Amino acid sequence: MSGSPLLPPYLTEPLTPERAARTPPVGLGILISGRGSNMEAILRQIAAGCLSARAVVVLSDNPDAPGLETARAYGVVALALPPEEYPSRLDHEAAMAQVLRERGAELICLAGYLRLLKGPLLEAFPGRILNVHPSLLPAFPGLRAQRQALAHGVKVAGATVHFVDAGMDTGPIVLQAAVPVLEEDDEERLAARILAEEHRLYPLAIQLYAEGRLRLEGRRVRIL
Repeated sequence: MSGSPLLPPYLTEPLTPERAARTPPVGLGILISGRGSNMEAILRQIAAGCLSARAVVVLSDNPDAPGLETARAYGVVALALPPEEYPSRLDHEAAMAQVLRERGAELICLAGYLRLLKGPLLEAFPGRILNVHPSLLPAFPGLRAQRQALAHGVKVAGATVHFVDAGMDTGPIVLQAAVPVLEEDDEERLAARILAEEHRLYPLAIQLYAEGRLRLEGRRVRIL
């Protein structure tokens, strides 16, 4: 038989104001290092009233990150905490965790945050940190995942939202979307199509979290 594969209902249920209104908003702390396009995708859904979330703060390790001004344009408090101002990497991370707690963050979203979490944030928000990655994990973790995919000649790439642990893109997988690799693709073209899926998946994962529908069972995330 031919035709499209069946998709689970949670992947097809749209984000709407009616859906968002049924669930109290969860406080988001968003971490960025650069332009924060996934951050903006989240903020856009919040501004449209389609996400049961409120952005309580955006933090960056890079004071020149363009995403800081983007966040402020959405009316969100945006702060830079440069790591060189702290005695150690752990001190820097502990300071970020303190700000997030003080601002009332309940769920942390990494949106192009380029530092590996080592301890204080993981301890402060266990099972409450999400990341989005431009590959179908566990394939191609780390930087330049799209380049890795092309170099290996894969026919299908994609995007993954996952919970964060101490490893490099090794946490339990929440959502994934496949993106075909076309013969004419270069890194830029493939990255653009994957990014569109990231922008779709990340707000959906946040909504599922807010609705209490993500159950973490070891390495598996069950979606209720």
